Amino acid sequence: MADLSRKSSSISKADGVEVEEVANGRDPLMRKYALIKDKSDEELQAIEKSLVRKLDWKFLPMVTCMLLMNYLDRINVSNARLSGMQKDCHMTDVQWSAGISMFYVGYIISQVPANIIVAKGKPRWLLPFFMLAWSAVTICMTAIDSPWAFMLCRFLVGVTEGPFVPAVSLLTSSWYTKSESPLRMGIWHAGNVISNVISGLLAAAVLQNMGGLGGLAAWRWFLLLEGAVSLVVCFASFWFIPNFPSTTGTYFMTAEEAEMAQYRQDVNAGGVSENDEGGHWEGVALACKDPFTWFFAASHFAIVIGQSFKDFLPSIMATFGFSKTMTYLLQAPPYIFAYILTLGISWSSGRMVEHCWHMVGSMALCMAGAVVMISTLAQGPRYFSIFLLAGGPFVALNLQISWETAVVPRPRTKRAALIAIANCVSSVSHWFTPYFFLTSQEPRYETGGGIIIAGCGLAIIACLVTKWYINRKNAQLDKRESETGEVNTWRFVS
Repeated sequence: MADLSRKSSSISKADGVEVEEVANGRDPLMRKYALIKDKSDEELQAIEKSLVRKLDWKFLPMVTCMLLMNYLDRINVSNARLSGMQKDCHMTDVQWSAGISMFYVGYIISQVPANIIVAKGKPRWLLPFFMLAWSAVTICMTAIDSPWAFMLCRFLVGVTEGPFVPAVSLLTSSWYTKSESPLRMGIWHAGNVISNVISGLLAAAVLQNMGGLGGLAAWRWFLLLEGAVSLVVCFASFWFIPNFPSTTGTYFMTAEEAEMAQYRQDVNAGGVSENDEGGHWEGVALACKDPFTWFFAASHFAIVIGQSFKDFLPSIMATFGFSKTMTYLLQAPPYIFAYILTLGISWSSGRMVEHCWHMVGSMALCMAGAVVMISTLAQGPRYFSIFLLAGGPFVALNLQISWETAVVPRPRTKRAALIAIANCVSSVSHWFTPYFFLTSQEPRYETGGGIIIAGCGLAIIACLVTKWYINRKNAQLDKRESETGEVNTWRFVS
């Protein structure tokens, strides 16, 4: 662990900050923290280690579980469709795709205002509230029997789920440093990956065995059980979610650990105060004026296009010639591979404090998978293509979130707005990508594969443009530093 009395210097430009130390070697940023400023280096290291351990064993597992349920409740209709949901609700393919798109209408409109509220409020209460709301809507979906009810419920699920991922991204970046964030975000973002594993296994168990039980169709049981489990996780989460470092009480950590958390973030942001942010909407204005917001929005948009196969994976795999039960079960291995790949590459990104080339490699992997999927009808190669399709976008999406929060750490409302805006822009792709995976396109789904390839290419271009802009900005900062002689200068992470 780094020598915390000299931490701002040891992090230096690799982590994005460099703060001048005083003659005695003690970081001047620590002076305002009365409980830790006079601690020895060994004591500071022990406090930091205890802080990170509590975050890793309390906050991280809980948000991973919450995100697991978030994604399960989002994608459950994909498997429910194979069990007759579309037929029972009297929907055409176009109406089904419209319902899928309506989720993202609600998802988009709720994110920016909700994340600004979270940035100024108490995440400990707001995150469980969001989960309570989407769980209730999921349970209500068991009663639908028409296309319009399906569209309305999907819209409401989108409204209630929309704020959650941006809020968790904001909270994670408020506690962990740049070198710590990629792996931690990879762990909780892997809830997305794990949900696809569990969804297939749960579908095989419920959809194949509970049809007609209690007079309910199997897909209704499927939605009911997932909504009920979400409620249980929701009520447990109140004891494991902190607020922000400056507003979290001793229920989560000691007073010394709270000061250490604030100090770590001060160093992480080059000494800029977390509270220098103005009102609720000033952060939104700052984010909208920053070119980085739109660079990251473009790459996020493209990555999600590359991930567009996900909502239709059960239908795609149904064309491989397996039995229905085997189709459910065989969804798991590609996502297990994606989970391992996400953790491995996220660890590498954090260790190297590098994002661009890790993302480029991941999206190239996805592009190769799409090429294989549309090029052959052979069962083995097509199944292998799913591994490549699943692995690439999940890795890139996680690194995208880590990168954007590292480049724009302060003020908090600006970071919150950037996260939400990028996520909103990316979600626009869901308004049109469902129409490229119609049943009339079976079995190759050439149009869907083509849109995935285009998304991967755009993502790679966006990453390279962002890196070019970062290098340009850093060169300007280097020049200014050499001219003024000042070393207390921000460096952007690529």
